[in-house]
Amino acid sequence: MKIKKAVIPVAGLGTRFLPATKTVPKELLPIVDIPAIQYVAQEAVDSGIAEVIFVTGRGKDSIEDHFDEIPELEQVLEERGQTEMVESLRRIAEMIEVVSVRQKRPLGLGHAVLCARDLVGNEPFAVLLSDDLIDSPSPCIRQLLDIFDEKGESVIALRRVLEHEVHRYGIVQGRQLNSRLYEVENMVEKPRPGETPSRLAIIGRYILRPEIFSLLEKVTPGRGGEIQLTDGISELARQKKVYGYEFEGEHYDIGDKLGFVKATVAYALKRAELERPVREYLRAVISKR
Repeated sequence: MKIKKAVIPVAGLGTRFLPATKTVPKELLPIVDIPAIQYVAQEAVDSGIAEVIFVTGRGKDSIEDHFDEIPELEQVLEERGQTEMVESLRRIAEMIEVVSVRQKRPLGLGHAVLCARDLVGNEPFAVLLSDDLIDSPSPCIRQLLDIFDEKGESVIALRRVLEHEVHRYGIVQGRQLNSRLYEVENMVEKPRPGETPSRLAIIGRYILRPEIFSLLEKVTPGRGGEIQLTDGISELARQKKVYGYEFEGEHYDIGDKLGFVKATVAYALKRAELERPVREYLRAVISKR
């Protein structure tokens, strides 16, 4: 079955990036000059998914606006002769078909996914988290789709992390099927070092069967009343097979300040007009220390 829809939760408050996110959604903070959310949406498009469901919150309307047409701005740019920028803006507006649903209370990632139930319907779907930026020749979600096409079951993205990092992630225990593929047996949300079954961390890319919705309805809320997506997937793994795949590519946790800086530098170095001056600047900064 072809995956036609992607859910992107964007209702978070972005408190780790205050005061910048007091009025600007964290998803619109730029990596150089492109909002993070655009990279994530582009990954869905490059994977063959055209319909994106944003799970939004109060003050997040500007995310949808970013993917809309702005005729007034285009007219001004055309009058100034900036035709390349006009074409760039039009490509963004034509990138995806956007629909949205409001998550009225911040009750966790599992609840955010559950909010999209009526828009997704009874079909498998993708979930992409905007805090995770993955640079890879083959889009991460496309890699998971290839596994889904073969197995017909839910697939989650995995990355091997260092022991002192495990407390930041959901961690998977599973049976290894090949060099990158695992059959998930157990999941632990943010374990303490020394109490983890592995160092295989769940990264924010998922292909989920629609049965996840009924399971999320039954999840017992944890701390702060939040419904954890990992709890729903853990129950799904007890009823059906769930696979984990160690994706190929470079991962940046841009929900973290250091990760955001790393991504900005890395993506600047990928730009022909910026690579040389950025390298020179970095060398100059390092030489002064």
